[in-house]
Amino acid sequence: MAKVYQFMADGFEEIEALIPVDVLRRGGVDIQTVSITDSNIVESAHGVQMVTDLIFEEADLSDADLLMLPGGMPGASNLNEHEGLKKALVAQAEAGKMVSAICAAPMVLGGLGILRGKRATCYPGFEEKLEGATYTGDLWTIDGNIITGEGPAAAFPYAYSLLALLVSEEKATEVAEGMRYIHLMEARML
Repeated sequence: MAKVYQFMADGFEEIEALIPVDVLRRGGVDIQTVSITDSNIVESAHGVQMVTDLIFEEADLSDADLLMLPGGMPGASNLNEHEGLKKALVAQAEAGKMVSAICAAPMVLGGLGILRGKRATCYPGFEEKLEGATYTGDLWTIDGNIITGEGPAAAFPYAYSLLALLVSEEKATEVAEGMRYIHLMEARML
């Protein structure tokens, strides 16, 4: 079973944090939410409180298949200030393991040099923070072990892409169909 850790900071974007957790858990992935604060309670950019599974000091990241960063402001900036998290992200990327970030959070990866020579996307206005990357402007972008998402509207396709990478395309399609996402996208085309 794939093992994923999503890091949570005060000021996170709810949709970008919770949709991937929901989709991955439905797909059978072991995903743990990890607070980078000294409390299991983090507060979103819109005042919603969430209880995380772990705090950073409790997390053993050695078994991680994927380390994830949700966006939101000031959540992404708060993630960017946590030295332990930044070290973990660099180690994960250097080991060739998956790292993902959505919305404003790809700026953390850019600042660490993880995006150098990669294609990546982010929320419009943060492009200059993708240091060394080629900005795609797509809803989500996969380049090797790095997966980035554009923003709240990209949360579903970004999450299904992660599930496909971690489990299988078939499982991602099954979960997307069960959540009526495929039906939504087909209706949109009519």
